[in-house]
Amino acid sequence: MRDTMYAIGFKQYGNPEVLQPLERSMPTLTPDSVLIKVVAAGVNPADTNFRRGAFRFVIRVKLPFVPGLDVAGIVAAVGENVHQFKVGDSVYAMLPTSEGGGYAEYAVVHSTTLSRLPANLSFMQASAVPLAALTAYQGLNEYARVQPNDKILIYGASGGVGTFAVQIARAMGADVTAVCSTRNLSLVEELGAHSIIDYTKQSVDALPRMYDTFFDTRAQFPFVKGAQAIKRGGRLLSLNPGMNNPISGLYAKRNGYDLRGFLVTPNGEDLRKITKLVEQGLVSPVIDRTYMLSEASQSHMYSETKRVSGKLVLRIDETQAE
Repeated sequence: MRDTMYAIGFKQYGNPEVLQPLERSMPTLTPDSVLIKVVAAGVNPADTNFRRGAFRFVIRVKLPFVPGLDVAGIVAAVGENVHQFKVGDSVYAMLPTSEGGGYAEYAVVHSTTLSRLPANLSFMQASAVPLAALTAYQGLNEYARVQPNDKILIYGASGGVGTFAVQIARAMGADVTAVCSTRNLSLVEELGAHSIIDYTKQSVDALPRMYDTFFDTRAQFPFVKGAQAIKRGGRLLSLNPGMNNPISGLYAKRNGYDLRGFLVTPNGEDLRKITKLVEQGLVSPVIDRTYMLSEASQSHMYSETKRVSGKLVLRIDETQAE
């Protein structure tokens, strides 16, 4: 086994141009982990936030840092306690948020966070799934506790998390209203939303109180305005964990709904459930653009335009079929 590997990362916080080639030591295989030869990696807003230093006061990382939280690839080695995966398996996973490491030739993943690749997806397609789909699934299943016929309003429905949230909520039997801009109306319709609101023409904060769950997948919508669309006893979910404070919680309680900000966590069991939905044809990744690993800085530039529909992915290993 080699001692070093190629990666893209940054030695200091800054603009996309700080991303540069790095020579890194090979990841250390532990008894309960799996070494993956990475074929493709997803690009997420979290990656650009790490690079800009937006998280540096919340999540400490050691520089130089290799971003990347989504990987899809081939098992290169397994720890002595791992029996459910073997060398040569096609797998994918979400990496721990504070560790990253996806923009590299190899990554080590704890076996409990891993899933076999959906049979109907390529490595490139699969790399777009883990973080965004897990975020949508955990929000809808664990925090919103969605039931059949629930009315769900998904804000940011054309984004990475939003495109999965629309499909997963529909698969759960919910009545889905999607919020997006004019240019993404046809995309969201194809994903299966029952109703669509073009926020450039209709104000979301003027909706009647008819929704069981308001899911802000962009962590940008003012929760006070969002609350006006939620039934009493309903839930407002946000990807902003800063909402979990006494003042916001008290406001929500007085207005008859539950407020919850949350962060996704790697979870192999959840990812395997998502895999089944993908293989059943109920959920599919939406990929806006693909890049080579050497083009990581360009992918970050495009990500920061806030015009991405679905996900961006990086091709890490050129020798493997897509």
